[in-house]
Amino acid sequence: MSLDSPRFPKVPLDRRAYAFLIDFTAVWFLSAFAGPVFQGFLFLMIWFGHRVILIENNRGQSLGYWAMDMKVIETRFNRVPGLLELSKREAIVGAASLLAMYGLRINLNNVLSMLILAVPLLADCGLALGDPDLNQTFHDRIAGTIVIQTKRGFSLDLRVKRWLRLLQDRLRQPPDRY
Repeated sequence: MSLDSPRFPKVPLDRRAYAFLIDFTAVWFLSAFAGPVFQGFLFLMIWFGHRVILIENNRGQSLGYWAMDMKVIETRFNRVPGLLELSKREAIVGAASLLAMYGLRINLNNVLSMLILAVPLLADCGLALGDPDLNQTFHDRIAGTIVIQTKRGFSLDLRVKRWLRLLQDRLRQPPDRY
Protein backbone atom coordinates (compact mmCIF):
# COMPACT_ATOMS: atom_id res chain seq x y z
CA MET A 1 0.00 0.00 0.00
CA SER A 2 1.43 3.34 -0.99
CA LEU A 3 1.02 6.05 1.60
CA ASP A 4 2.52 8.93 -0.35
CA SER A 5 -0.88 10.21 -1.42
CA PRO A 6 -1.96 13.77 -0.63
CA ARG A 7 -4.04 12.30 2.18
CA PHE A 8 -0.89 11.63 4.18
CA PRO A 9 1.38 14.66 4.03
CA LYS A 10 4.98 13.91 4.92
CA VAL A 11 6.35 15.43 8.12
CA PRO A 12 9.68 17.26 7.73
CA LEU A 13 12.46 15.64 9.71
CA ASP A 14 13.23 18.80 11.64
CA ARG A 15 9.67 18.91 13.00
CA ARG A 16 9.95 15.28 14.05
CA ALA A 17 13.22 16.06 15.80
CA TYR A 18 11.68 19.02 17.64
CA ALA A 19 8.70 16.92 18.74
CA PHE A 20 11.02 14.19 19.98
CA LEU A 21 13.11 16.76 21.80
CA ILE A 22 10.01 18.14 23.56
CA ASP A 23 8.95 14.66 24.66
CA PHE A 24 12.47 13.63 25.66
CA THR A 25 13.05 16.80 27.69
CA ALA A 26 9.70 16.52 29.47
CA VAL A 27 10.28 12.89 30.44
CA TRP A 28 13.89 13.53 31.44
CA PHE A 29 12.83 16.49 33.60
CA LEU A 30 10.19 14.43 35.41
CA SER A 31 12.55 11.51 35.96
CA ALA A 32 15.32 13.78 37.24
CA PHE A 33 13.57 14.04 40.61
CA ALA A 34 14.41 10.40 41.36
CA GLY A 35 17.80 9.40 42.66
CA PRO A 36 20.41 8.14 40.21
CA VAL A 37 19.56 4.52 41.03
CA PHE A 38 15.88 4.81 40.13
CA GLN A 39 16.11 7.46 37.43
CA GLY A 40 16.40 4.97 34.56
CA PHE A 41 13.44 2.94 35.77
CA LEU A 42 11.34 6.07 36.28
CA PHE A 43 12.41 7.40 32.87
CA LEU A 44 11.14 4.24 31.16
CA MET A 45 7.87 4.23 33.13
CA ILE A 46 7.15 7.88 32.32
CA TRP A 47 8.22 7.30 28.70
CA PHE A 48 5.81 4.38 28.41
CA GLY A 49 2.98 6.39 29.92
CA HIS A 50 3.71 9.44 27.83
CA ARG A 51 4.44 7.80 24.50
CA VAL A 52 2.15 4.76 24.64
CA ILE A 53 -0.82 5.35 26.90
CA LEU A 54 -1.16 9.06 26.11
CA ILE A 55 -0.82 8.51 22.37
CA GLU A 56 -3.40 5.74 22.41
CA ASN A 57 -5.87 7.88 24.36
CA ASN A 58 -5.09 11.21 22.65
CA ARG A 59 -5.77 10.38 18.99
CA GLY A 60 -2.14 9.55 18.18
CA GLN A 61 -0.50 12.57 19.77
CA SER A 62 1.99 12.97 22.60
CA LEU A 63 2.95 16.38 23.98
CA GLY A 64 5.64 16.90 21.33
CA TYR A 65 3.45 15.62 18.50
CA TRP A 66 0.62 17.89 19.63
CA ALA A 67 2.97 20.89 19.81
CA MET A 68 4.20 20.21 16.26
CA ASP A 69 0.86 19.16 14.65
CA MET A 70 1.73 15.51 14.06
CA LYS A 71 0.27 12.15 14.92
CA VAL A 72 1.15 8.48 14.66
CA ILE A 73 -0.92 6.09 12.58
CA GLU A 74 -0.40 2.48 11.65
CA THR A 75 0.11 1.78 7.98
CA ARG A 76 -2.20 -1.23 7.63
CA PHE A 77 -5.47 0.29 8.81
CA ASN A 78 -4.73 4.05 8.70
CA ARG A 79 -5.77 4.54 12.30
CA VAL A 80 -4.16 5.26 15.67
CA PRO A 81 -1.99 2.25 16.57
CA GLY A 82 -3.07 -0.07 19.32
CA LEU A 83 -1.27 -0.76 22.56
CA LEU A 84 0.83 -3.59 21.07
CA GLU A 85 2.10 -1.56 18.11
CA LEU A 86 2.86 1.45 20.28
CA SER A 87 4.60 -0.73 22.86
CA LYS A 88 6.87 -2.26 20.20
CA ARG A 89 7.60 1.15 18.74
CA GLU A 90 8.33 2.88 22.04
CA ALA A 91 10.30 0.01 23.57
CA ILE A 92 12.92 0.52 20.87
CA VAL A 93 13.03 4.31 20.96
CA GLY A 94 12.62 4.38 24.77
CA ALA A 95 15.65 2.13 25.32
CA ALA A 96 17.71 4.21 22.87
CA SER A 97 16.53 7.39 24.60
CA LEU A 98 17.49 6.00 27.99
CA LEU A 99 21.01 5.33 26.74
CA ALA A 100 21.17 8.83 25.26
CA MET A 101 19.99 10.27 28.59
CA TYR A 102 22.83 8.49 30.41
CA GLY A 103 25.23 9.72 27.74
CA LEU A 104 24.06 13.30 28.22
CA ARG A 105 24.40 12.94 32.00
CA ILE A 106 28.05 11.97 31.48
CA ASN A 107 28.28 15.14 29.38
CA LEU A 108 31.75 16.34 28.52
CA ASN A 109 33.51 14.43 31.29
CA ASN A 110 33.87 11.52 28.89
CA VAL A 111 32.98 12.58 25.35
CA LEU A 112 33.60 9.16 23.82
CA SER A 113 31.17 7.44 26.19
CA MET A 114 28.61 10.16 25.56
CA LEU A 115 28.84 9.60 21.81
CA ILE A 116 28.73 5.80 22.11
CA LEU A 117 25.61 5.95 24.27
CA ALA A 118 23.89 8.29 21.79
CA VAL A 119 24.67 6.12 18.73
CA PRO A 120 21.63 3.77 19.05
CA LEU A 121 19.23 6.72 19.03
CA LEU A 122 21.05 8.37 16.14
CA ALA A 123 21.06 5.13 14.15
CA ASP A 124 17.37 4.50 14.83
CA CYS A 125 16.32 7.98 13.76
CA GLY A 126 18.92 8.16 11.00
CA LEU A 127 17.06 5.56 8.98
CA ALA A 128 14.46 8.23 8.24
CA LEU A 129 17.07 10.04 6.15
CA GLY A 130 17.26 7.04 3.82
CA ASP A 131 13.48 6.81 3.36
CA PRO A 132 12.47 9.76 1.20
CA ASP A 133 8.90 8.49 0.75
CA LEU A 134 7.62 8.01 4.31
CA ASN A 135 10.48 9.15 6.57
CA GLN A 136 10.12 5.94 8.59
CA THR A 137 12.61 5.36 11.37
CA PHE A 138 13.66 1.89 12.50
CA HIS A 139 11.07 1.84 15.29
CA ASP A 140 8.37 2.94 12.81
CA ARG A 141 9.26 0.10 10.46
CA ILE A 142 9.19 -2.53 13.21
CA ALA A 143 5.80 -1.36 14.52
CA GLY A 144 4.29 -0.65 11.09
CA THR A 145 3.61 3.01 11.87
CA ILE A 146 4.18 6.38 10.23
CA VAL A 147 4.07 9.93 11.51
CA ILE A 148 1.81 12.26 9.57
CA GLN A 149 0.84 15.91 9.74
CA THR A 150 -2.46 16.88 11.27
CA LYS A 151 -4.40 20.09 11.80
CA ARG A 152 -5.02 19.27 15.46
CA GLY A 153 -2.29 20.80 17.60
CA PHE A 154 -0.57 23.91 18.86
CA SER A 155 1.61 24.68 15.78
CA LEU A 156 4.56 25.62 17.98
CA ASP A 157 7.02 25.69 15.09
CA LEU A 158 4.85 28.13 13.12
CA ARG A 159 4.28 30.32 16.17
CA VAL A 160 8.00 30.50 16.95
CA LYS A 161 8.76 31.44 13.34
CA ARG A 162 6.10 34.18 13.48
CA TRP A 163 7.49 35.51 16.81
CA LEU A 164 11.01 35.57 15.40
CA ARG A 165 9.80 37.36 12.28
CA LEU A 166 8.00 39.97 14.43
CA LEU A 167 11.11 40.42 16.57
CA GLN A 168 13.28 40.90 13.48
CA ASP A 169 10.82 43.44 12.06
CA ARG A 170 10.84 45.40 15.32
CA LEU A 171 14.63 45.39 15.45
CA ARG A 172 14.85 46.68 11.86
CA GLN A 173 12.46 49.59 12.43
CA PRO A 174 14.06 52.81 13.61
CA PRO A 175 12.88 53.94 17.02
CA ASP A 176 10.13 56.54 17.16
CA ARG A 177 11.45 59.92 18.23
CA TYR A 178 9.12 62.37 19.87
